[in-house]
Amino acid sequence: MKAKQERLVPRQTDESLVERAQAGDKQATEELLSRYAGLVRGRARGFFLVGGETEDLIQEGMIGLYRAVSEYRVDREGGMSFKNFAYLCVSRRIIDAVKASARKKNVPLNNYVSLFQSEWEMPVSSPEDEVIRGEDRREFLQKMSKELSDFEFRVTVMYMDGLSCAEICEATGKEEKSVDNAIQRSKKKLQKLLKR
Repeated sequence: MKAKQERLVPRQTDESLVERAQAGDKQATEELLSRYAGLVRGRARGFFLVGGETEDLIQEGMIGLYRAVSEYRVDREGGMSFKNFAYLCVSRRIIDAVKASARKKNVPLNNYVSLFQSEWEMPVSSPEDEVIRGEDRREFLQKMSKELSDFEFRVTVMYMDGLSCAEICEATGKEEKSVDNAIQRSKKKLQKLLKR
């Protein structure tokens, strides 16, 4: 009887859970961390630290997720869903951790290898280029989030980061046909966006 009653209670949206979490509701925070733990593991598996472990990157990703919960604001994020915001925060935190490990004080970890290196993660020639590239990526992602559905956005960002269709299926829990269709729809929408 209890299981039946639980199914009748509607699942809360991420945004309402974020609001509760930011008001100090620890249960809401735990629910969000639990919902997105798979996303964190999926992102962490995309990187390799020489001399490090995937668990270290998962921990960094969870810190990024926790930060997303505390910093998300619908009005400030240009209408971006929490799901997409969390994905970006987790990715940034993991990439920052990998870059930090490459500093000279961590000589054994001096060379990191991204298994899925995207155009925006490639080495750049100057700090100015890196800043410009980062701003261009944020601006493009914000435009993408307005044009694409949440699922299309997540799939496209994973695709841009170099994940294979099979890996995207595993991370999203969707079938290959569904993921492939989302990528094709996204490509068409983004081509129109770029022509504007």
